[in-house]
Amino acid sequence: MQQQQGPRGAFILFEGVDRCGKSTQTSLLAKALQSKGVAVESWNFPDRKNTVTGHAINEYLAGKQDHNDRAIHLLFSANRWEKSDALLRALHSGTSLVVDRYAYSGVAYSAAKALPGMDAAWCKAPDAGLPAPDLVVYLELDNAAAAARAGFGGERYEKAEFQDRVRAAFQQLKEPSWLVVDASQSVEQIHEQILAEALQVVRRCKEGQPIQQLWGAAAAAAGEDRTPLAEQQQQQQAE
Repeated sequence: MQQQQGPRGAFILFEGVDRCGKSTQTSLLAKALQSKGVAVESWNFPDRKNTVTGHAINEYLAGKQDHNDRAIHLLFSANRWEKSDALLRALHSGTSLVVDRYAYSGVAYSAAKALPGMDAAWCKAPDAGLPAPDLVVYLELDNAAAAARAGFGGERYEKAEFQDRVRAAFQQLKEPSWLVVDASQSVEQIHEQILAEALQVVRRCKEGQPIQQLWGAAAAAAGEDRTPLAEQQQQQQAE
């Protein structure tokens, strides 16, 4: 049985293909929550500025450096682990986090390369045990619409064919709990749908909903395990 924890902030994650509108919607949600008295911060992964791994990732994404594909996947995962303690501290302090990309993107973009030995199960493994989001907002947008948006093509992965494979990988990763939003709607329509759900999640976390663990080792391949972190720590202590 899961035990309720004390009041905490909510971890709200935005995922989707490139140019689907995540940056716009994360900004709008953070401002809306703040206006309602919610302590909130906006984060994004990879964190290119405040981490040891960030510079190398930035050089890679800008096309200035090349890395082995397995190595770059692990580098992105390391970037998330670098921030995991700070993420938990923020949540436990009562601060909600609105986050642009996380481990789901890591899996989708690496698996989309379709390289031998880099299937979804392999790609998930390094991120198993990270704090899991309380809400995943998936902005769904087709390839033609994304490619038509300003700025498309400016980074390594912004190629139409590759983005199609990323989209297919996200379809395999989707969980029933995700909030899937049609990103071809107006900015205002999208924001209204997200805000309504986000406020409910913030309330549940304030009431003590346990923080979950992403992809427990026993079910990493299926992406179904979300063991509470407190329970995981108790199991480790017992061992």
